[in-house]
Amino acid sequence: MTAIRALLLCLCLGLRAGGQPFLRLRPSPSDNLPVKDIVEHPDPEYDPKEQDLDERTLRKTPPLGKKARRKVLQWLWAHTHCPVLYAWKDLGVRFWPRYIKEGNCLAEKSCSLPEGMFCKPVKSVTKTFLRWHCQGWSSQKYCTWIPVQYPLISECKCSC
Repeated sequence: MTAIRALLLCLCLGLRAGGQPFLRLRPSPSDNLPVKDIVEHPDPEYDPKEQDLDERTLRKTPPLGKKARRKVLQWLWAHTHCPVLYAWKDLGVRFWPRYIKEGNCLAEKSCSLPEGMFCKPVKSVTKTFLRWHCQGWSSQKYCTWIPVQYPLISECKCSC
């Protein structure tokens, strides 16, 4: 599994054997703006040559077998999907039904590569519940069940 992670990282970063890691040459996300300039060596010997700028070579990715491709996609999905986590919630005796299955988005860890985005709710469904409501504060009260609209999270998405 470690080899697959390394392969995925190399594919994402476009690294070749002996290449310098791309992560160290770009600004990291920050709340401090403006982002500082990247310090480059002024010698033109370090600039890319004409043959290094071949678009076909730059876009080419190493071929993966079906099994390796499936494993990479499974790993990527496992680390970036945003499921809705359901838990039973007690609304109390004044609601019917008293217990509802409420959804929440998991926002403990980042859902993107590179990290920085989190799971957030994008869709909800509105359910109608009954709430026991009483009017009047004296000994003569009028109580009845009234319909109440209650939004429930139905879908989460990885976003900023």
